[in-house]
Amino acid sequence: MADEDFKFDAAVMGRLAGALSFVVGADHAATKALKAASETGSEKDIKAARTQFLRLKPSDRRAALTMLND
Repeated sequence: MADEDFKFDAAVMGRLAGALSFVVGADHAATKALKAASETGSEKDIKAARTQFLRLKPSDRRAALTMLND
């Protein structure tokens, strides 16, 4: 699954936040944004979470997405 092809919706935000908390830590901005997006489901929060996720190092993104596939 390519990073850019990943579908960001509220249904998977919580799982991705959990994976990211393991990879980069629970206090990381991307982890917090994903958690907020999963809780609210608002379009604004989902967009912010996607932006934060894409700002991560490619290796961190891949690690989190791999954890979702397992």
